[in-house]
Amino acid sequence: MADNESGFTHIDLTLSELSVAEVTQRLTSPKCGAISLFVGTTRDMFEGMTVVSLEYEAYEAMACKEMRKLSDEARSQYPVENIIIIHRLGQVAVTEASIIVGVSAVHRAEAIAATAFIMDCIKARVPVWKKEVYSDGSKSWKENKECEWRSK
Repeated sequence: MADNESGFTHIDLTLSELSVAEVTQRLTSPKCGAISLFVGTTRDMFEGMTVVSLEYEAYEAMACKEMRKLSDEARSQYPVENIIIIHRLGQVAVTEASIIVGVSAVHRAEAIAATAFIMDCIKARVPVWKKEVYSDGSKSWKENKECEWRSK
């Protein structure tokens, strides 16, 4: 966690289940009137296939470095107080959270815009990979359409 005069930034990759309540509590500040959260969860269907879980892998050092960088970019574009990005690694069951991006700010418009900016940048730039596991036992690596280095 990095503290500065404009709040803190917390970046984490974890094998543990994610807690929306814990992230919300940590983002709360008497200076802020808004908390914006994006929670990405595992859904049970993809293109007609029944999904039972996702498996995430990452180039961890690079992923943390890139998430820190895009948090700094968000701070330079939006007046925000606190930023938390937590991405789950390993197996994530249906309905469980795989990522939480949270931002607190004085006003809602800035918190919402910064959250969307961060999530869009994560999808495009952060080296985290997702494999879908289907009910028939098959598995498929998924490529982010937003990813800057994806094959065209």
